[in-house]
Amino acid sequence: MNFSDEQLINLVTSYFWPFTRIAAFIAVVPIFGTRIVPARIRLLIAISLTMVIVPVLPSPPVAVDPLGLDGLLTTAAQVMIGLAMGFALKLIFSAIETGGHMMAQTMGLGFAQMNDPANGVTVPVVSQFYIIMATLLFLALNGHLVLIDVLAESFQVLPISMQGISHDGMWVLISWSSWIFTGAVLMSLPVVVALLLVNVAFGVMMRAAPQLNVFAVGFPLTLTFGFIFMLVSLPIFLPQFSDLVENAFMTVGNMVSAR
Repeated sequence: MNFSDEQLINLVTSYFWPFTRIAAFIAVVPIFGTRIVPARIRLLIAISLTMVIVPVLPSPPVAVDPLGLDGLLTTAAQVMIGLAMGFALKLIFSAIETGGHMMAQTMGLGFAQMNDPANGVTVPVVSQFYIIMATLLFLALNGHLVLIDVLAESFQVLPISMQGISHDGMWVLISWSSWIFTGAVLMSLPVVVALLLVNVAFGVMMRAAPQLNVFAVGFPLTLTFGFIFMLVSLPIFLPQFSDLVENAFMTVGNMVSAR
């Protein structure tokens, strides 16, 4: 079998550029892009997805030299698209971590820190609890399969070219980043408000009985009530998390399709 130079270049680039977008996406996306997943496993996942997705992609309209300026710009555009899509989905767990931090500070557990093996940082134990629960819910809701579907659809909406995400798409991503605080407040609001009422009650008790050592009694009671309120508020965590995931996927779609 004889192949010309142009045919070989087209064959290589037809897999190389989708691989750059997929690899950048896998590097930062939740579940797959965490530090507990070894780099070799992520590379294997990216290669496997590339082999599955490329045969169903439309062929590029114009052949581009991968070693030329246009080829470098195309590679940079694919990396930027993959990183932006993965970052938008990663903000889901950042919002949950922030909400857990708010609850921990209100409960008095802000000092109780533990290592987060997924991100390699130290977070409050309350945040780690919600992150683990969100990860299990994400897998139970087949979020990892939706990730792959969104990635494959991005090649249909935004084919391989030198065009990356538009300015409007970047503004969609920037606007979505505000949901770190919005989602965190919505998640932690029941516990924070309930503990605020408990602290107000302690203030009234201190005014009524100054001889009562509120600092000795208040901390264990605040901690106990905090765990009780967390348990009571768990049933509303699932719909909040589902809405957050749905909005994240909608944001990725709007970001990629923006012109």
